[in-house]
Amino acid sequence: MTSLIGDPTGERQETVMHGSPDFDINTAPDINAAFLRAAVEATGEAILVTSVDLSKPGPIIEYANPAFTRMTGYSQAEVLGRSPRFLQGPLTDPVSLTNMKRALLAGEPFQGEALNYRKDGTTYAVEWLITPVLDGSGKIVHWVSAQREVTERREALEHQKFLVRELHHRVKNTLATVQAIMSSTARSSVTTREFQHAFGGRIASLAKTHTLLTEDRFQSVPFRDLLWAELEPYDDGGQIRIRLEGPDVVLTSELAVPVGMAVHELTTNAAKHGALAEFGGRIEVTWSLAETEAGHRLTWIWNEHDGPPVALPTREGFGSRLLKRVLSTQAHAEVDIDYDPDGLRVTVNLPLSSPYPG
Repeated sequence: MTSLIGDPTGERQETVMHGSPDFDINTAPDINAAFLRAAVEATGEAILVTSVDLSKPGPIIEYANPAFTRMTGYSQAEVLGRSPRFLQGPLTDPVSLTNMKRALLAGEPFQGEALNYRKDGTTYAVEWLITPVLDGSGKIVHWVSAQREVTERREALEHQKFLVRELHHRVKNTLATVQAIMSSTARSSVTTREFQHAFGGRIASLAKTHTLLTEDRFQSVPFRDLLWAELEPYDDGGQIRIRLEGPDVVLTSELAVPVGMAVHELTTNAAKHGALAEFGGRIEVTWSLAETEAGHRLTWIWNEHDGPPVALPTREGFGSRLLKRVLSTQAHAEVDIDYDPDGLRVTVNLPLSSPYPG
């Protein structure tokens, strides 16, 4: 809203001036005109000078410096004789325009921000300082507006606000997750030492997932990175012991936390009792995307091979409960656990929270 006068309706108007503009920077009295012109045209600040009348069709643009034409995409000839209202559009905040008009009607300077439209139709955030120009008798004869594009600053502030909201949400969910992990670990642990070891590992896994999330601007994690964060210590470097295969899939924070915990439990179980507990054991994780009427779904299969003989568990541990309940509750996933003679096989089918960009 690089405009000088508020128009809450966002209406665009165009007024053609007849004859020369009232304001001529080359004939301004009592100053070195050449020096003034050089300074105004060399500055990086966009400068507009308009007539004093605030009622429609005014104010009328009488001068625009090169910085203004670069910022808006309009040439000087295209803006002279028009009201700054033509830069406004549907997203221009009427409240900001009303505040500006109120200040100018009172003859006071005004500083504010708004959203304007360039010649190509794109929007930009602008900060302007509008001041009156007085004649010898103290009468306002022109308005001068110094303008600066602040699109990047506004986007940075909006992103910061988003991060703060996300932080509050994440902390709340994390504390709830830690409480659930502590309670479940305590129920499935026989000794205090067993509890400390299991609980510490699960909290470390949770922290690892959150580190991956905070490193991404959009608070998401590639599924492959989530797997690799847990399985990399067991890799032999030849993609034989650990094999990951599937398309690029990105998980939101809501999915990454429960899926990351599930991968940690599967890795821990494999290291203690499964394929990673013996030399020659292998783990394959494959995944695929499918499009359904309800949106994209991710199916991933955890397959262990060449480990010790698989025996049916005598009791349901925390890992089994997490796979069946946490994934089902938090990720709305379908989980199948098969105790094949060759090794444990877990199939997880879960909906992605939003349509996945193909």
